[in-house]
Formats: sequence, structure tokens, C-alpha cells
Amino acid sequence: MDTIERIMANSSSPLASLPSVDRLLRHAALAELPRPLALRAAREQLESIRRDVLGQGASVPAVADIVVAILQQVARERQPAVATVLNATGVVLHTNLGRAPLAPAAQAAVAQAALGYATVEMDMVSGQRGERLEVVRQRLRRLTGAEDAVVVNNNAAAVLLMLTALARGSSVVISRGELVEIGGSFRIPEVAEAGGARLLEVGATNRTRVADFALAVESSDPPPVGLLKVHRSNFRIVGFTEDPDRAELAALADEHGLWLAEDLGSGNLLPEITDEPTVSQILDTGVHIVSFSGDKLLGGPQAGIIVGRADLIRRLRRHPLYRALRLDKLAIAALDATLQLYEQDRCDELTSVAMMRAQPADLEPRCHAILARVARPDLDLRVEPVDGRAGAGALPELPLRSVAIAVRGLPPHELAAVLRRASPAVIGRQSSDALLLDPRTLLPDQDAALADALRLALHTLAPSPEAP
Repeated sequence: MDTIERIMANSSSPLASLPSVDRLLRHAALAELPRPLALRAAREQLESIRRDVLGQGASVPAVADIVVAILQQVARERQPAVATVLNATGVVLHTNLGRAPLAPAAQAAVAQAALGYATVEMDMVSGQRGERLEVVRQRLRRLTGAEDAVVVNNNAAAVLLMLTALARGSSVVISRGELVEIGGSFRIPEVAEAGGARLLEVGATNRTRVADFALAVESSDPPPVGLLKVHRSNFRIVGFTEDPDRAELAALADEHGLWLAEDLGSGNLLPEITDEPTVSQILDTGVHIVSFSGDKLLGGPQAGIIVGRADLIRRLRRHPLYRALRLDKLAIAALDATLQLYEQDRCDELTSVAMMRAQPADLEPRCHAILARVARPDLDLRVEPVDGRAGAGALPELPLRSVAIAVRGLPPHELAAVLRRASPAVIGRQSSDALLLDPRTLLPDQDAALADALRLALHTLAPSPEAP
């Protein structure tokens, strides 16, 4: 008999009243739960109670309280890894919330591809094995004017593949002002190191000239194999600054037989959205190869898209690392459907694009309709002008003029916490004295759900006064 059993066998033990696992599992509230989940939760809760009683002198909880703890643990464990949330932050490409919401056409394509088998690597004409990305490659060529394209699972992977396949064991010249952190604490020098490339840093943080690149190219021994430009899509340097002209850098690369690559980051195919350069515009300057994300300004699924010169893309596709980074059928289906919207001039159907284009005049009536449904005139709820953001490190200086429901008079962090526990959860934006709920980033059919969640949350923190 081990120590725990001896203690429990002693009727004077503080653990004597602790129920057995079998007794707990026979409780009516637990009988309908999946037995493996209930069994594990019961064992873990009992073990936690034993530790507290023996180690801290705590008392044994009532059976009802233990049952509630088991139910709560099972409920947490049954939550899906990816659950629906209502994004009321006004940040369209919210990295923590999955960035770009897929367009309806892309959603339908993913659902269709998930039903069963699909033509992932089958040439339906010859009946032989085909190229996984052939259709997507052709769409990207037409949309960007590039000679060829390849796609991997995110843009960090795209940069890693480029540096590994094109510069492993060699050096690449880069401006000191572009040694950026690209998100999730991943930094360009670290990605280069992982790819086996050496970075030759030139210029200063705020001012780098083509002459700095030329000096590094002409004086390095052995010479570099390429030039790397990293677009500062998630921050800006202003004031006394200078950046090398892309066309001049491309001419320098051509003169010395080097390649010029650019990590564009967020990527953009629609010039009317922003003053950010489009992928086509960058290629037109002579840049040889460009990488960008699929789930940022493009409005599609997570992907790292690389377009450019055919011989360079061929080297990427043939590198063993490419297979480890390639897309699965669901991402391919979503990306293809997204690109088709661009080809067919149906970009207004891209959910993220529609959200970024929304104007305060479009959003204000939605705010008032939500407030009418909440119906709490006793609380400080009002519609106020705010600025939304593109998010995901894209367009850091571009405010999206918007309006939001501002809730004051209650601790913003407490209200935010209650809304996060709603079903579906609601994520708002906290200011110093208010919680802001911006409908820009809600789908139109989610307004009623936000109103219901807000009404219940307000009742939890500030119950409605009784009617006279």
C-alpha cells in the first residue's frame, strides 16, 4: 500500500472524504461526457486536490465543486484549435486572428478541395504526374508580368528558400537600414544565417546609396552573389534619409552578373489601395526576384509567393528545401480562387479589400443598429470617429478612417475579458478609458452576434436597472 492509499485508508486523514474516480464519473453531470476526457480530467483534478491538501493544508472541496472543475477542464480541452472570433478591433489583417479573411469564392474552393481527392499533382490530359502549382504559376505570371513563379507556405519561408538556394555559402549585400524584424521575432540576419548566407552590411541606418553597394561588390573577396532589398512594409524611417534606387541597383547587379532580390513582405497587386508599390511595378524597375505574402494585402491564404526571372525560380523549385515548404491542397485551392478574382476584375469580392475600402458613412449606420439592439441608455455608449489599420505589418502610416462604438464607465480590461469569453468570442480595442468596437472588421452578418455578446457582457458587469 503506497503513501496515498495509507493516508486515505485512515478515516482521520484529511483526504478521507475525497471521492473516488468511479464515484465522480457516475455523477449525472459527467455521464454524458466522452469517457476518456472525463476520466483524465477527474484523475487530474483529484491529484491536484491531494497536492493542495497535503502540501498546503487545504480542505477537500465538495463533490459538486469537483464536478464543476472537471466540467470546466473538459470544456477547455474540447475547444477547437481554431475557433471563430468576432474581430471588432478595426485591424483588417490582424496577425493574431489569422490575417486576411478569405473571400467567399476562396472559402468555397477550400470546402470543395477538402471533400475528397483533388488534382493536386495530376495532369488530366496525359494522366501522368503533373506540376503541383502549374495553374497558380500561370496566373501569377499573368498578374505580375513575371517570367515564372513558385509558392511556399509563408513569406519567411520564401526568403529562407531564396537565400538557401541562391546564396548558401556565399555573401549577399544589404543596406543596414533594412536589417528588419519581419514578425514573430524573426530577423533578416537570422533567416540569412539559417540559409547559410552571409550578409554584407552597407550604408547607414538612415542613408544608403547605390555607391555603397557598388563598393561592397567591387572590393569583397570573394565577391557577393547577389543584392538583397527588404521593403520596410512594417515601419518607416523619416527625416534625413536616402535609399538606393531600384533601377540603379538592378543595373549594378546586371553589370556584375549578380541577382537582385526584394523581400516585399506584405505584397500588393492593386495600386488604388495604397501608394505602396505593386509587385509588377517593382519587377518593372529591373528587380530580378520578389517575394511577398499571400495573406496580407493580397487577401488570400497564408503563403509565400516568389515571382521573377525564370532561371532563378527554377533553382528555387529544384532545391530540396522547396519540398519541405510547399503548399498543401487546401492552401493551393484558396490561393487559386483568390488569384482568379484578380484576373476577373472582381477584387471587390475580396473580404479584406472590401474592409479596407469601407468608409465611415458605411460603418456608422451599422454602429447605431448594434446600439439599438443592445438597448442600454443607462450606460455611456456612443459612436465615435477612430482610425483603423491594415495590420500585419502592412501600411503602418495609412490610417483607415472609421467609426466605432465606445463603451465608457466600465473598466475596459474587464469588459474585454468578458467579451473574450463570449460565444463566439469578441475582440475589441482598448483605450485608456474605453473599449472600442469597430465594425469595419466584422462580416456584415456578424453585427447581430456582436450586439448580443455586448448586451450580455454589459449585463454581467452592470445589470440593467429594474423597471419602475
